[in-house]
Amino acid sequence: MGVRGRSPVRDYILILIGASIMGFAIKNIYDPIGLVTGGVSGVAIILKKQFGVPLWLTNTAINIPLFAAAAKLKGWSFIKRTLLATVTLSVSLYVIPEMPFLMDDLFLTALFGGLITGAGAGIVFACQATTGGTDMLAAIIRRWLPHYTLAQILQVLDAAIVLIGAGIFGVTYALYALIAIYAVSKVSDGIIEGMKYSKVAYIISDKSEEIAAAILKELERGVTALDARGMYSGNRKDVLFCVVSRKEIAQLKELIVGHDAQAFVIVSDAREVLGEGFIEYRQ
Repeated sequence: MGVRGRSPVRDYILILIGASIMGFAIKNIYDPIGLVTGGVSGVAIILKKQFGVPLWLTNTAINIPLFAAAAKLKGWSFIKRTLLATVTLSVSLYVIPEMPFLMDDLFLTALFGGLITGAGAGIVFACQATTGGTDMLAAIIRRWLPHYTLAQILQVLDAAIVLIGAGIFGVTYALYALIAIYAVSKVSDGIIEGMKYSKVAYIISDKSEEIAAAILKELERGVTALDARGMYSGNRKDVLFCVVSRKEIAQLKELIVGHDAQAFVIVSDAREVLGEGFIEYRQ
């Protein structure tokens, strides 16, 4: 089970959706214009351009030996979700009709291709799966090169594929591929981490009691007092710690200034907040 309390069936359905979205983007956005963004999909686009090999066939042929090796090294439980995602990607590359668009604009192709692929990849990753390919190959290679991280090996593999694509389609296409890669990473990260970003505020004030009471009453948010000591003055005082939504941060700052215009406030982003008033735990 990917997340405690979440149905595996739900995850499998999401994997089917995510991999299908990726298949659409590869077949109808990247392939028609020759945008190679790394991975097995990049190899498939190159082989189709050079030898006319269908995208789905390349994706399947490369992944079969990788899955056989991974199953032997890691076991069935390690690959079963990724196998579903990879099979779905190959099927979608086969059955989705060709309806290319954005053919006359490299920038829009890179941007929207990255956004759509990132959405699909993010859904798949959030369900603790990948679409196989270079991810699986990197995991296998790392068995013999343990002093390198998985991310480092994956970067080398994808960079090599992008460079090959640059040699075939041109450097300009490779540079636009970097835009797509960046968009994929930002969108997929956003889906994995959740879009419900919050704000964390640290408040240092001589009127911490009044400010804390106002936060509790007016914002109805919890606040914690941290015991601190100023290293210059040597004086001890409370540092208030408070987490609020993005919409509430402006109200929080106005509230603080209303009680102490000299208060020292530090505001930072919180990627994910679990607990009452934010994202509830699922049992």
